[in-house]
Amino acid sequence: MLHTELIRPIHRLLDEHARLRPDRIAFVDERRAVTYRELAGNTARLAGHLASLGLGAGDRVVIYLGNRVETAEAYLAIPRAGGVGVCVNPLAAPAEVAHMLDDSGARIVITDDARIGTVRELLAGRPGPTVVAVSGGRHAEGELDYAGMLARPAPPPRDDGDLDRPSWILYTSGTTGRPKGVYLTQRGCLWVVGASFVPALGLGPEDVLLSPLPLFHSYALVLCVLGVVAVGASERILDKFSVQEVLRRLREPGPEGRATVFPGVPTMFHYLLERVGSAGFGPHPPRICMSAGAIMPAALNEAFERAFGVRLLDGYGITETSTMVTMNWPTGTRVMGSCGLPLPGLTVRLVDPATGLDVPPGAEGELWVQGPNVTPGYHNLPEATAEALAGGWYHTGDLARRDEHGFLRISGRTKELIIRGGENIYPAEVEDALLGSAEILDAAVVGVPHPGLGEVPVAFVVPRDPGRLDVDRVLARCRDQLAHFKVPAELLEIDEIPRTASGKILRFRLRQRLLDPSNP
Repeated sequence: MLHTELIRPIHRLLDEHARLRPDRIAFVDERRAVTYRELAGNTARLAGHLASLGLGAGDRVVIYLGNRVETAEAYLAIPRAGGVGVCVNPLAAPAEVAHMLDDSGARIVITDDARIGTVRELLAGRPGPTVVAVSGGRHAEGELDYAGMLARPAPPPRDDGDLDRPSWILYTSGTTGRPKGVYLTQRGCLWVVGASFVPALGLGPEDVLLSPLPLFHSYALVLCVLGVVAVGASERILDKFSVQEVLRRLREPGPEGRATVFPGVPTMFHYLLERVGSAGFGPHPPRICMSAGAIMPAALNEAFERAFGVRLLDGYGITETSTMVTMNWPTGTRVMGSCGLPLPGLTVRLVDPATGLDVPPGAEGELWVQGPNVTPGYHNLPEATAEALAGGWYHTGDLARRDEHGFLRISGRTKELIIRGGENIYPAEVEDALLGSAEILDAAVVGVPHPGLGEVPVAFVVPRDPGRLDVDRVLARCRDQLAHFKVPAELLEIDEIPRTASGKILRFRLRQRLLDPSNP
């Protein structure tokens, strides 16, 4: 069932919950809690202040924050001002943050104590956006205080109600090595809430989410911010995932109440199973768990449900589809190891990349998607947009098979994406960082299986001076240029990178070399 009644402008959802459940906690973290009455007022004031700072319709605001209540408020307030929220990984390397600042052309940056030093360094050489600091410390000249803005009266928000105007940009790694800004709309994101999270998870106003998901991801934006607000639920935002903290919060609920829904990625459920095992969640388990962000192995899904006694639903999605494309459902047939059925109202095709023709059941093809959740395109990249949305279909680059009942199973990639613990890594951006070292002549990066993280990047490098490569120095440079999860787990010297006649890297040969070192 598609819950179309939830596909409404953010301000209308907030006003309704402020009227029906004003004192119910919407979001809470280790520092503060906000009720629905406060959330409606805070986002309206923040939106009004952003507009008074000169934020025009369609202007961008960078959200460079960790997991906290203010992140959720910013996600909601920026569209109320008519702006576009630019979601930045709080663990991104300074060079990555610089690219997103420059590419987005942000007018305003909202950041916190842990990241404000990086922002100050980057803006020192740029004409710059206004900085709004979520901070307990002293502000530099020209910086504005977030809490002070919420406390002061402000002009009314724009609240234009346009569901199809881009409201957020999420940067996802690109094959060129530069992250691409993906536009998401209120309609697309709330459609996913109404088509999957509400009917499949049974998400409703009595639910309490316990979420360790990083809020800069589309999965967390759609489920853990917009999904919560759409139905009037509550959420405990964890700073990060840890087995001990998840168990503590299940056993010692806060003012938001006992957790009923636990969303995660496969790596989190692997660690819970590994470290807790048959002891399970304890006397107050959530009623349901949800996994997305990477492929869920059938053995892990089955072992988790046996040990914890809680249904674990998984699905498949990507940023360009506002998170979800398929879901497994709690009722009816489930095919373990599959990523479920397409969402109701969504059209998918499996297409032979060589012929452009649809493949029969059981055959492998590239997954194409068409529906209201598909991105309107990439920021400032018309050619990439035209390529990705050719013919009115989003070409995912993922290979899949469909059985005779319609269940999909992701089988591979036409792109070279590496998924490490739910984090996306494209080899090209890691290779760019490696090739920036004077010690490296050539480099290629592949993903290799990892028991806990799914995959990790491993780099093959051709050193300028064979046998004298300073591995620690090269990896240190990578850490300066890349988020920590993108840094290669291993550096392997090689005489030559295998390539096609046109210069494309033959990554499958490098993977074969790792699996069978006797076959160079």
